Order: sequence, then C-alpha cells, then structure tokens
Amino acid sequence: MRVGLALLLIVMTLSVAVGCKQKAAAPPSSDAGLSVVTTLFPLYDMARSICGDKATVRLLVPPGVEPHNFEPRPDDMVTISKAGLFIYTNRFMEPWVAKLISGIGSKQLTVVDASAGLSLHPAGADDHHEHAGHDTEEKGHAGGMDPHVWLDLENASKMVDTILAGVVSRDPANRSIYQANAESYKKRLEELDLRYAKTLGDCSSRALLHGGHYAFGYLARRYNLDYLAATGVTADAEPTPKRLAELVTQIRKLGIKAVFTEELVSPKLAETLAGETGAEVLRLHAGHNVSRDELARGVTFPAIMEQNLAALAKGLQCRQ
Repeated sequence: MRVGLALLLIVMTLSVAVGCKQKAAAPPSSDAGLSVVTTLFPLYDMARSICGDKATVRLLVPPGVEPHNFEPRPDDMVTISKAGLFIYTNRFMEPWVAKLISGIGSKQLTVVDASAGLSLHPAGADDHHEHAGHDTEEKGHAGGMDPHVWLDLENASKMVDTILAGVVSRDPANRSIYQANAESYKKRLEELDLRYAKTLGDCSSRALLHGGHYAFGYLARRYNLDYLAATGVTADAEPTPKRLAELVTQIRKLGIKAVFTEELVSPKLAETLAGETGAEVLRLHAGHNVSRDELARGVTFPAIMEQNLAALAKGLQCRQ
C-alpha cells in the first residue's frame, strides 16, 4: 500500500510539473523565429501592428486585469526569458521590471523601454492642472510620476518608433516590412491627433472631470484641457471626503455636465459625483488593458482613442 501510494504521488507530481511547464511556455514562434512580449495593451497593439505575421506578440498582463498592481508570476518570467524582445512602458508604470530582468539574466533578451526619450510629468503637479491628484489618501506610485504617456498621441507616435527600433534590432532582415507597418500605424495616430485638436478646440467646457485615478493628464495637457481627477496615480486609491466635496463644488461652479469613469475600475466614484450634481456619467478608456471580449474582437489602441474622442466631444459639449 505504501509503495502504491508513493508511486501515485510521484505520478501526480510529474503531471503537475508538466502542466506548469505547458502553462508557462512562450507562445509558438513565427516563421521569423521572433517572439515578443509586451506589458500593456497599447504596446501590444503597436508591436503586433508593426510585426504583422513576422513575429509572435504576446500581452503579458491578462485581459481584464487592472495593471497598476500587477505582479508577474513565475510562469510570466519563463515566458519573458524565452522571448527575443520584451517591451515595457516605463519604470513608473512597471516598477517590477528591473528586478525581473535582473533575475532572468538572459543575454539573448532585448529589453525596450517604450517611453525612452519622452518627457514624463509628475502626477497633478503642474500649475495648469493644479486641482488634480491632491488631497487623496495615497501619495502616488513609483515616485508620484505619471506613467500614462501613451495618451498623448504625439508620444504614442514616438513610442511606435522606439518599438520599431527594438523589433528591427532582432530581425533586421524584415526591416522594410516593419518600417512600412510602423508608418501606417503612425499615420493613423497623426490623423487622429489632428481630429482631437480640431474637435476639442471648440467646446463649451474645458474641464475634464474624472471620477477615478490620475490617468488622463497627458491627454488633457496635449489638448489644453483642465484635468480634475478624484485620486492620484494609484488606481485603487480612495479620495478623502474633503476631495469629494471639492470636486462637487467644482462641478457646480464650472457647470460641468459630465463626469468620466474609466475601464476596468468601478464607476462608483463617478456615479457618486454625478448623483450629487446631476451630471452625466461617461466612459473614457485609458487603454492600460482591455477585456477578454475586446481582445477577442480585435480592438485596437487607435479605435479606443476614437471612442474616447466621441465621449469627450459629448461630455465637453464640443461643436463639431
């Protein structure tokens, strides 16, 4: 009996081990042999658009998961270690990257900081958005810097160039294909940027009031909007009663007609503010991540930004 039990335990252990290996394995390589792993959805969308069918691109953060507090699991580390290219946003969005890369120690892995060369801003600290991010119960994350650089479409275009350089460094033979794909993607971003500037340049209100964490600072700065957020840059922070009272006062004082909420986060704060003031609740999508359904439908980052423009035009009462 004891021998039989021991054999059974050994078989079960081996089965679990094999199952773990299968779960952690990187996706199958493309014909080009290049495997790319990205952290956030905008990077994933940029990389898959650049690579086309010449590489396998994987989104590390599971769909539907709010990424600010994401911590990679052991099988994620295995996936990254088997990739040729790993792309992350910046050290403020993914503070765990440095330790993870040090732990992997693979000389075969090319690591790309997609925000390289961009100017990052403190969350809510500049005088044009002086109301945002103050008097919350948290002090920001990763030094209080705002990591959401991709929501400035000019930044997004530069990030495409940075990702392109990383892809080409691993697969120079397909340089011309990658460059053409990147230019096509950038053209869509540039056209969208012009539409944002035109639409948001003529609105009844310039106050973007967000009942959530400080995610849309770069977008507001790009299009000269006054951004008021309920909390700082940590997605699960709770505003103080004082902060909520300040926002209610601002809504009434400025005649704000819409309070914006965001994806993958409870709309409770926005609904509370709207209930106190009679404002409408509208959704903005910061693009950090997407739901399983959105991923299955093939949603793109530019499409998300198209939806955001429509919501902003409605909420700010823009004359299109």
